[in-house]
Amino acid sequence: MQNLTIITGASRGMGIAMAQQLVQPDARLLCISRQRNPELQAQADAAGVVLEQWTADLADGAPVAQRLKAWLEALDRRTLASATLINNAGVLSPLVAVRDSDPSALAQALRVGVEAPLQLCAAFLGATRNWAVPRKVLNISSGLGRRAMASSAAYCAAKAGMDHFTRCLALEEAMQANGAKVCSLAPGVIATDMQLQLRSADAAHFPDLPTFQGLHTGGQLSSPHDAAQRVLAYLRSPTFGQDAVGDVRG
Repeated sequence: MQNLTIITGASRGMGIAMAQQLVQPDARLLCISRQRNPELQAQADAAGVVLEQWTADLADGAPVAQRLKAWLEALDRRTLASATLINNAGVLSPLVAVRDSDPSALAQALRVGVEAPLQLCAAFLGATRNWAVPRKVLNISSGLGRRAMASSAAYCAAKAGMDHFTRCLALEEAMQANGAKVCSLAPGVIATDMQLQLRSADAAHFPDLPTFQGLHTGGQLSSPHDAAQRVLAYLRSPTFGQDAVGDVRG
């Protein structure tokens, strides 16, 4: 029996770290990213783990969700011990005030950050609604979904939207006989390309620049590997899903 995990944004950062740690003898993985990761494929092949990698731009999430629904419905559920969706992909638009923002950049951040995860949740939960195995949805959120920050309105809005639609999912799934356990989880501050983008912003447009420079110089950023370990431990906890919105830091 295999534990199926579907993960977006799995080609770099915490996404690839989670995917690497999920390569276990009982795993089956579907990774959805803009690029394939050859090293991950080699790791899976060496471990005898079934891995599929779809290249897709989640700024156009509807066709990806439709493909996922059809793919799930074609699976032999009798071979699966569990099914999990991890929505990890996200985009940070240029760090400027809304009045100075490119509308297309704002749209992309919202489509990748909240629209596509909602569409993928719909596909996953709809296709697996009659499966008897445990099902989970883990949405990777951010503290910025719960705390406003100037010059990052689209990212903050996307994560706040993710938190709130997860609360709605939790209510819906709680009414089902075998409803999925769901959580929108903030993983803490992590040494990723997004943090580099924050530290490289123009101080004239980004008043929180010193905060993120201080996190870096103060050694307060988790490595992607360590952050992935904490997130996956949270996912595997018997209490996962008790809170629809959570934080690995407690």
